[in-house]
Amino acid sequence: MVVFFSGTGNSEYCARYIASIVDDEVVDSARYIRNKQIAQLESQKPWVFVTPTYAWQIPKVFKSFLRQSSLTGNKSAYFVMTCGGSVGGAASGALELCKEKGLKFKGLKGIVMPENLITMFKAPESDEAERIVQKAVPEIEKTADIIKQGRAFEKPKYNFFSFLQSEMTNPLFYKAAVKADKFYATDECVGCGLCAQKCVMGNITMQSGKPKWDSNCTQCMACIAYCPKQAIEYGKSTKGKTRYRCKAFEK
Repeated sequence: MVVFFSGTGNSEYCARYIASIVDDEVVDSARYIRNKQIAQLESQKPWVFVTPTYAWQIPKVFKSFLRQSSLTGNKSAYFVMTCGGSVGGAASGALELCKEKGLKFKGLKGIVMPENLITMFKAPESDEAERIVQKAVPEIEKTADIIKQGRAFEKPKYNFFSFLQSEMTNPLFYKAAVKADKFYATDECVGCGLCAQKCVMGNITMQSGKPKWDSNCTQCMACIAYCPKQAIEYGKSTKGKTRYRCKAFEK
């Protein structure tokens, strides 16, 4: 079973592509997370967990989802993490999670996809984003073939810098950046409610025809990326920036 967490579609694209090759079921964790439900999942094939990289670690919300879920059947687990450049030392966290769940860790593979965290960085323009996605395709296919064959992923390089990224930078990232306090809708907002529908955390409600953010945000960028009018901003940090979402799986 391929289980994914995705905000702007990078991980969903990879998950669905991998599932098509290994001929397995795809489960979107958002349907459980949004409704605060504990998943009861069973897989006869190896587990494949596909997720974005949040400051060189598995997102806390996805890790919490997996910890709470009942995962029965096959005991092998692969982790595939989309990233803008590197997954750092995320494998250590994945291994720890497998030990907690009684799963056999088969490795972690990073797949470089277009940057989407526009509250902090710039997303590529459409042509560049398409180039990055196309470059990722052979890596996704090789990753899926390894899973299909039941082999373990090659062990990623882990050094002191990786430790600093994943073990020290990650907590700082959550403390300083994972907030919703600066999100707002401009006058371009038409009150369509798509942002509320796409919010993985169920953190957005529509009030008087405008979105209102609560405090339970994971900075997945779904609200800002899917807004059809580009009417959502995060303080001053997103003004004038390209919005990105992976449209490849939507075709």
